[in-house]
Amino acid sequence: MLQKPKLIIDGKRLDGREFDELRPIKIEAGVLKRADGSCYLEMGRNKVVAAVYGPRELHPRHLQDPSKAVIRYRYNMAPFSVEERKRPGPDRRSIEISKVSKEAIEAIVIKELFPRSTIDIFVEVLQADAGSRTACLNAASVALVDAGVPMRGIISSVAVAKVDGVLVLDPIKEEDYYGEADIPFAFLIRNGKIESIALLQMDGRITKEELKEAIKLAKKGAMEIYKLQREAIMKKYEIEKEDIENAQ
Repeated sequence: MLQKPKLIIDGKRLDGREFDELRPIKIEAGVLKRADGSCYLEMGRNKVVAAVYGPRELHPRHLQDPSKAVIRYRYNMAPFSVEERKRPGPDRRSIEISKVSKEAIEAIVIKELFPRSTIDIFVEVLQADAGSRTACLNAASVALVDAGVPMRGIISSVAVAKVDGVLVLDPIKEEDYYGEADIPFAFLIRNGKIESIALLQMDGRITKEELKEAIKLAKKGAMEIYKLQREAIMKKYEIEKEDIENAQ
């Protein structure tokens, strides 16, 4: 039987981060010209791209909802995104992540403004590490803003893990695999304040007090991600404004 490796050494994590420190994050909005909105995001070794199409008329028509738009969210991992080549197409994990991610996105989109329509969100994992679902939600949220979809706020997502009895923010692959618990969060942030939890899952076991501490830790990380999402959106529109002024 393989011995579980030590993940906290001399008060530091394997990658040298503090317990409450995020991995390096890079966000770029508007990377795909043929999508209504898009985003490229790196979160640690995760590399993901999100594309939004719509709101547009939903076909076939029997799938339409006369009172609101239908949100469709597809999470997919490219065959080359992991060390051992993944079989193309959806599997149980990607279907589950697509479902819970769609439910989180439905908490922010004002669907009632677009009856009989659909908003399609495609997220592709180009390179996978721990926390790909949270990285994809962050990218999808920026892509929705880029598409001009009316929303109640923005989704910022991050995971907390318990490793060697300690709660850590934004776990790497080893912490996710060998840790005692993994808890992905997604928060609805409006006007710079966290309003509610849009997604909360848990794999493993923790105490009630540890859950309270995990929520506090995740909120801290989500606010840092929110600032980076906002900066990426503002940067994209500043560039567009400069292009328009130069063209004139």
